[in-house]
Amino acid sequence: MTFLERIQTTQRIHALICRKATGSPDELAKRLNISRASLYRHIDYLKSLDAPVKYCKQNKCFLYEESFELKL
Repeated sequence: MTFLERIQTTQRIHALICRKATGSPDELAKRLNISRASLYRHIDYLKSLDAPVKYCKQNKCFLYEESFELKL
């Protein structure tokens, strides 16, 4: 995956989180055509940018605990 592809994937994940439309980790990884491990690397990257990302087991989706604006 090139640097540009990584940034685009991270932006896509951010957009899906904002819409609360990620689904489960397996569903999201499949939707993005990446491995589950790669998905969690992207999530960790978002967290390193101070994104308050959490997984809601009840709704089976990733979400932000408070508003967050991605600045890349």
